[in-house]
Amino acid sequence: MRRSALVVRGGWDGHNPVEATELFIPFLEEHEYAVRVEESPQVYADITVMRSTDLIVQSTTMSEITREALEGLRAAIAAGTGLVGWHGGIADSYRNSSDYLQLVGGQFAAHPAASPELLVDGEANTFLDYMVEFTELGRSHPMTFDLEDFELHTEQYWVLHDNLNNVLATTSHPAPAWHPWHRPIVSPVVWTRQWGKGRIAVVTPGHSIDVLEHPTIRTIIERGMLWATRTASGSSGSE
Repeated sequence: MRRSALVVRGGWDGHNPVEATELFIPFLEEHEYAVRVEESPQVYADITVMRSTDLIVQSTTMSEITREALEGLRAAIAAGTGLVGWHGGIADSYRNSSDYLQLVGGQFAAHPAASPELLVDGEANTFLDYMVEFTELGRSHPMTFDLEDFELHTEQYWVLHDNLNNVLATTSHPAPAWHPWHRPIVSPVVWTRQWGKGRIAVVTPGHSIDVLEHPTIRTIIERGMLWATRTASGSSGSE
């Protein structure tokens, strides 16, 4: 039976929602998903569409969501629909909604800047070299099981999160003299979350297309889409 994927994209153009999601649509089609693309989260309010959706791939930074759409999204995931996203397209979506934050389990808070002597005009101020390290769980999880720790040069997300998440990879924010915090902070980079019968997978790197094309990041997202998809029984199964 062919599976159904709903791609929801939009919000802030700086995260290239169209180009970013277009990277992954061929993968879905190669794995025999019927793909539907929507430019607004309002589709989540359509009960008929959501009941037939096995996987949601969301790339919608900031923006807003209506009460009806959010209720539809939460209900669909609780019933077994999977949700996958990256960077601000999932971890900085719908800032007007605490219920959405509870659903995904993590909210972008900051991307700390480089050393003052390295500051320049533009977004490069927040591009840092940092390590992504897999947790013990990550070394055995289907999304990340055979991958090695790796380094990125891009935005390093500081994430507010809770312990319902199953963290597969982390990064550490140091405490240099030019920042006001006094000890290193560990943030999740990749996590999963069980919500009712549904699975959620979040990957925080993905500010630009070149980051999404990083072999390890792309592998994690593609595996995450397969892992999160509703199973034939109607449940996404175990965490």
